[in-house]
Amino acid sequence: MERYVGRVAMVTGASSGIGAAVARALLQRGVTVVGVDLRPDRMKEWQLNDFTGQLHPLYGDVSDEESILSVFKWIADTLGGVDILVNCAGLCRNCSLISAPTSDWKLMLDVNLLGLSICTREAVQDMFKRGVDDGFIVHICSIAGHVPIHDTEYSMYYASKVAVKALLEGLRKDLVARKSNIRVGQVCPAMVRTEIFNQLTGLPDDFWEGIFLEPEDIAEAVIFMLSQHPRVQVHDIIIRATGSDI
Repeated sequence: MERYVGRVAMVTGASSGIGAAVARALLQRGVTVVGVDLRPDRMKEWQLNDFTGQLHPLYGDVSDEESILSVFKWIADTLGGVDILVNCAGLCRNCSLISAPTSDWKLMLDVNLLGLSICTREAVQDMFKRGVDDGFIVHICSIAGHVPIHDTEYSMYYASKVAVKALLEGLRKDLVARKSNIRVGQVCPAMVRTEIFNQLTGLPDDFWEGIFLEPEDIAEAVIFMLSQHPRVQVHDIIIRATGSDI
């Protein structure tokens, strides 16, 4: 991680869950972190005494292109540009393919796919413009991108994560074709104890008594990915909780 000390990472969905854990892990290793979220004030409450990196909490709505572009402009004007992008922002909703309103589908796809893609495009273009050839793009995907749908209420969510996996491979090949050494990768966890489940209905009463990963487990996988020698591109990490049947 020494090559990234003092450099700039943008983390979306940074105020809670996986995004917060990733932001903290980067700060602990001396990276300057722009934490982008709808609730940036939550990051201002963090205790940062033991962190060597600088935190910049910033409002940003990844479902809104203009909001994303304003974030990148602020980073360019204030910090010079983005060297690492970690796409953590994501939504999961009960979205039946037969009965769910289009607005629910659209919101989930705007965040999980289009927002992720716009952030990725802007970060890569910024790296190209500045001649950054050792940047890194990380998508927080899901085991849903690898396994069959277990509940039709989440078909659109699964579809979004399969698409994230396809987009990552497309990005990798595009960078190879351009002879760029910018690396890309994704982390695909099973169930993680985060707020993403708070918006779901119909969960069993004992849901939170199940076996979960913790956000810090996913953050450690991101650090592992970033810490590899420049010749090594860890493209996909699947993480399951020990004892879980998912």
